[in-house]
Amino acid sequence: MFSTIFGLPTHPLVVHAVVVLVPLAALSALVVAVWPAARDRYAPAALLLATLALISVPLATHTGEQLERHVHPSAFVERHTSMADGLLPFVGLLWLALAVLVAARRLGATRGVSWTRYVAGGAAVVAVIGAVASGVQVARIGDSGARAAWHGVATTSGQVSGPHH
Repeated sequence: MFSTIFGLPTHPLVVHAVVVLVPLAALSALVVAVWPAARDRYAPAALLLATLALISVPLATHTGEQLERHVHPSAFVERHTSMADGLLPFVGLLWLALAVLVAARRLGATRGVSWTRYVAGGAAVVAVIGAVASGVQVARIGDSGARAAWHGVATTSGQVSGPHH
């Protein structure tokens, strides 16, 4: 994968997909999980968003690893890298819960299978857990990434300093 796009590091560009898609997938998962009337209409769209989010996470991780080779090592970078490596399981759980929810709803609707209602309910609970965990982790990882990128660049008085000046 390219390490730069038009001379800019790829990671800050790619990471915006994660920052947008994961919270959107989490929010849409919460809607279909807690509002059963919305499941038939919106669960497939939530699953699509979760799929895009699931794809974007390893891309951001890969580009982050490329960028890490070109920046000075620091505790901030190490913390960000460590936290970012743990995001994929949370987004994977969110995706899996939505996939089961969509499949259970379709199976119940097309074949009239009564137990699918319970499977859908369980998947909805897991979707809530995955959504909250994914959203919290994206916020924490984003904060650590901002600290890694901007630590020492500006003072509390707003004066710019450091290598970015």
